Amino acid sequence: MKGLEHLLQPIKVKNLTIPNRVVLPPMGTVLTNSDGSVSERLLAFFERRVKSGAGFVINEITSVHPKGSSFPGELAAFDDRYIPGLRKMVEVAHRHGSKIAAQLHHVGRESSILLDSGEAMGPSAIPSYVYGKAPREMTLDDIAEVVDSFGKAAARLREAGYDAVEIHGAHGYLLCQFLSANSNKRTDEYGGDLRQRARFVIEVLQSVRRAVGDDFPISLRLSVEEMIKGGYTADEMVPIIPEFVKAGADIIHASFGTHGTPGGLTSAPIEYEPGFAMHLARRVKEVVDVPVIGVGRFTDPFVANECIARGDADMIAFGRQHLADPDFLINAINGKPHETIECLACNQGCIEREMLEGRRIRCAINPETGMELRYPTKPAEKSRVVWVIGGGPAGLTAAHESARLGHQVTLFEMDAQTGGQVNLAAKAPFKEAYRRWIEKLTAKAERAGVTFRLNTRVTPEMIAGGNPEVVILATGAEEAVPPITGIDLPHVCFARQAINGEVPFHGKVLVVGGGLVGMEVADYCREQGCTDLLLVEEMPESPVSKAASHGYMLHKRFRQAGYQLILGARVKEITPDGVLISVGGDEQWLTGIDQVIIATGTKPRNELKDFLEEKGITHHIVGDAVQGRRIIEAVEEGARAAWSI
Repeated sequence: MKGLEHLLQPIKVKNLTIPNRVVLPPMGTVLTNSDGSVSERLLAFFERRVKSGAGFVINEITSVHPKGSSFPGELAAFDDRYIPGLRKMVEVAHRHGSKIAAQLHHVGRESSILLDSGEAMGPSAIPSYVYGKAPREMTLDDIAEVVDSFGKAAARLREAGYDAVEIHGAHGYLLCQFLSANSNKRTDEYGGDLRQRARFVIEVLQSVRRAVGDDFPISLRLSVEEMIKGGYTADEMVPIIPEFVKAGADIIHASFGTHGTPGGLTSAPIEYEPGFAMHLARRVKEVVDVPVIGVGRFTDPFVANECIARGDADMIAFGRQHLADPDFLINAINGKPHETIECLACNQGCIEREMLEGRRIRCAINPETGMELRYPTKPAEKSRVVWVIGGGPAGLTAAHESARLGHQVTLFEMDAQTGGQVNLAAKAPFKEAYRRWIEKLTAKAERAGVTFRLNTRVTPEMIAGGNPEVVILATGAEEAVPPITGIDLPHVCFARQAINGEVPFHGKVLVVGGGLVGMEVADYCREQGCTDLLLVEEMPESPVSKAASHGYMLHKRFRQAGYQLILGARVKEITPDGVLISVGGDEQWLTGIDQVIIATGTKPRNELKDFLEEKGITHHIVGDAVQGRRIIEAVEEGARAAWSI
């Protein structure tokens, strides 16, 4: 197919023919059973992804050792009892024409549970970047045992019917810990320069090769560049990679970064362009004669096709895009790429939900992800007349899901366009994709049969006259007006006015409120050329976490712009000449302020709630109409409301 001819070409690795160059890479789900065995919910999640048509699918990290799991329920292959469940994964992949590998994994020191219990081990007793605690240094017997465990796990996977295995040597896990001078201070044969530190990886590859035989493909996922202070560089790593191929690697999965890489770059935020890491794959291709998998926030198969055509890589991994819309490849092949919902790289439902919240996988913009066993696929028993009031993420999702299930749906939106608060978020730097998401979600709802009535404010009289059977109240939120003396002065405006361009920026700017809206307003000011800005936040710590990828990038640009962040500060009064703040009980004046922007949050807009309750009309309140939160809560609540009708 034109534009996809390179991506859709088969590729041969040893005796394995992979039908196309699209890779579903391993992504943690926390969907396994508590003992690490394959669950029905994991199979359902996996099958929904595999239906996308990816030629090569690699299931999530699969523990090779009882003391090598990130958490107790990590998918496991360190015992024969796991083989029947793993065989089911193979059956799913083969049923849909894909070839499947499992990613062999040992966590090393990067497990809070193992560190707390004293059972974590690593090449040296160097504290984890993430958890700040040190593992015990591995003995030579430990090393031999772990090397052997990789081979035994690989043999089990071959017995289960897998087409290949992948060894996880990236992202700060055990093999990467051996490669890094930051975590490997050994003075024996497993330490020293990078070539010596690579000995452990080579022995693991050799162990796996002995276990699976010469004809069975082995992939090695590698952080080509560590991307951390004091870590190894691509210049140092690339010359070593041919040694890994010689030891048994048939594919190099060219990734980057580690747990210590600032801003969680391994799951890059929206600031990074699709394919941004292809230079690393290209460098690997220059020194090896095996297929190289390229990575880097890919969302568009046509862009991936161009990368392969240029020779940047042989295959392309689409990770989070498989969560946002697993039909992206099918849509492209069928001439409907415009219907694909593009991943926003927000990380709310995937990596941050798992790593920061310890919860099972979701997707902020796809309510089906992680809910495959609960996601209703058949029409509702009875078609009902449903009114959805509000066209933001919660309302649009509720409308689409209701119509998909066979209900007669009308969506009312008081503005001239759908989107709600996302329309403002989309104007922040780097977030144009959010506007495209709203446009595509709106079109998706239209295709499902939703009737739209824009520029329409719903009143109790309209509801009484229209007689809907179910109302989904998704009326969103409005800006909260804090009780600050002088807030009505001419040089004071609200975040909505500022980011909509209604008020031009001038002079020294003070932003009141350091949440996501306040930080993105400051970022918008920076993009507009503002050089002098203060941001005051009442909380003692920034509400925008630097542990979150986008949050890290916001703080980084804020700092680079030379802006000042004042925490634990409450604004008491605004005057034409300055702003009075209270910090720790001490009052101080900020002078020379030319413009004040209020970004202190929102309050729910749900004035129809009392009428609906009084009249006994079946209704659901969702999204910001309940409380101002993130996209993931809005989308999930909108979907659940529709599913409950």
